[in-house]
Amino acid sequence: MGMAPLSDQQRRLRDQFVETRGYWNAFWDGLLALDPDFFESYLAFSGVPWKKGVLEPKVKELIYTAIDASTTHLYEPGLRQHIRNALGYGASKEEILEVLELTSVLGIHSCTMGVPVLLEELNAAGLGNAVELGERAAILKRDFVETRGYWNAFWDGLLALDPDFFESYLAFSGVPWKKGVLEPKVKELIYTAIDASTTHLYEPGLRQHIRNALGYGASKEEILEVLELTSVLGIHSCTMGVPVLLEELNAD
Repeated sequence: MGMAPLSDQQRRLRDQFVETRGYWNAFWDGLLALDPDFFESYLAFSGVPWKKGVLEPKVKELIYTAIDASTTHLYEPGLRQHIRNALGYGASKEEILEVLELTSVLGIHSCTMGVPVLLEELNAAGLGNAVELGERAAILKRDFVETRGYWNAFWDGLLALDPDFFESYLAFSGVPWKKGVLEPKVKELIYTAIDASTTHLYEPGLRQHIRNALGYGASKEEILEVLELTSVLGIHSCTMGVPVLLEELNAD
């Protein structure tokens, strides 16, 4: 089942997509050909932040880069496209690398979610002790606040139970904060995007990083735009699925 030539409607929609979103990729071809009405509705949906948004295009593309590079998604076709787009909007390799470094901390949520549950279950089993921070832990907590600009109670258990591991995480997560090139507000918008992503939906971190972004001067319009940009992630069901559908149809 080969691809038919584009109709006038399909050419119009492709041109509108390029005008609105600034690029075209072959992974859109099948959806545009099979269901131009659905494609048009997606263009209207995804295009709102591009037509009326307040974030600069480069930052928009860094947001897309983060959610596609996240360990909860790892969508290489989109990641490649949005890195290309970000470069086209003037992003430096240092900025894009920093986005990837910021996004790579996502795995720590195994501890910020898991350790409080561990402590609750230890207490329920009569095996728990009061979590108290010693002198070294107090120093590490101070260092975390100085480096990352905040503290949240979800760190308390990990810091008390394993200060060595906490110290190593502080060094790991702190690199972009000590030598990075993105402004702190943009860093926090990146964290907001990956925590709000439908592939993660980590509410404690989302709340903390929205609070941090506001503290660094982000407006409600900027934060809302991050959420709107992140909400289009579901379209990858089509950009991945439609090519597979076409391959299987052609295989018959």
